[in-house]
Amino acid sequence: MSESRELARALRGWRDRTSPAAVGLPVGGVRRAAGLRREELAQLAGLSVDYIVRLEQGRATSPSTQVLSALARALRLSDVEREHLYRLAGETAPGPGQLSAHIPAGVRRLLDQLDGAPLSVCDAAWSLILWNPMWAALHGDVSAWSGRERNIVWRHFTGLPSRVSHTAEQQIRFENAVVGDLRAATARYPADAGLRSLIKDLRDVSVDFARLWDTGTVGVHETDTKIIHHPDVGTFTLDCDVLTATGSDLRIIAYTAAPGSADAERLRLLNVIGTQSMTEGGRG
Repeated sequence: MSESRELARALRGWRDRTSPAAVGLPVGGVRRAAGLRREELAQLAGLSVDYIVRLEQGRATSPSTQVLSALARALRLSDVEREHLYRLAGETAPGPGQLSAHIPAGVRRLLDQLDGAPLSVCDAAWSLILWNPMWAALHGDVSAWSGRERNIVWRHFTGLPSRVSHTAEQQIRFENAVVGDLRAATARYPADAGLRSLIKDLRDVSVDFARLWDTGTVGVHETDTKIIHHPDVGTFTLDCDVLTATGSDLRIIAYTAAPGSADAERLRLLNVIGTQSMTEGGRG
């Protein structure tokens, strides 16, 4: 019981000290406190507001490692704080053989400082774990997605709505690359039950994924173009690069446009009206 109270106290303290601006949320409107609202933390972590309340009241006593990982990301905990969070919950932070969603401070600063380009960070299973406001302006209210909805491979092969489209050739390259990534991830993280479950479910729901998986397809990520269909800015084309963060197994996805091009102008326009649109709706 004392551990539950300590966990509750720590979560409230971390939430109170985290400003909306620090995690890419709009700051507009009247706020009673400088920190995150419970609803905002729930959106960022992909959890229900009721569960956040129960955690902060000490009534949810056994959060899973997936929940702890999501909370650590949403609250931008340091390495030491992340370890403390897991200890308070009676868990051990992910070790060898398991996926880690820990984001180094340098990667966080990258997203904070490069605010003119849509950027996001995915783990080795292609689950979206961090994004900047421009990414949300480009793709929509990412914070409203939860669970598998935040996995890019799952979204693609199950046909979830997307503002991005591919030519036939682009789709082949993309699918080969991400399926090859998942296959490599299973070798690096043999003890990760969530990764095994994702692959099993993808094989069950998508004939295309199962075919690519069974044929042993491989691919590499190279600079490619993506066609964007935005409700306010219109249709335009951006370059998409997938970078790997040194010392981690994270993927940084960046959208850019050639300087002086019409697409660059649309991207600059998105930087203004896209963020304003989300601010007016109260979402991040």
